Amino acid sequence: MANVYVRFQRLLPREPLQIGTVAALNADGTSTVTLPSGGSVRVRGQSVVVGSKAFIRNGEVIGEAPNLTAYTMEV
Repeated sequence: MANVYVRFQRLLPREPLQIGTVAALNADGTSTVTLPSGGSVRVRGQSVVVGSKAFIRNGEVIGEAPNLTAYTMEV
């Protein structure tokens, strides 16, 4: 029988889900996204229009995120 904790870990995503605002759509099929921390990243995909929020995982645009107020909290 497999370890229950190991089985539980397999259910969790390995890469974190991030949210950012799309700043630009680039000619090579990538997007420039501004993160809430102020930094920007270049990710694959152009499925979200400029000015909208996007879900990002593993360097790729997953889809459009709702335009809600985001809070950052350290624990």
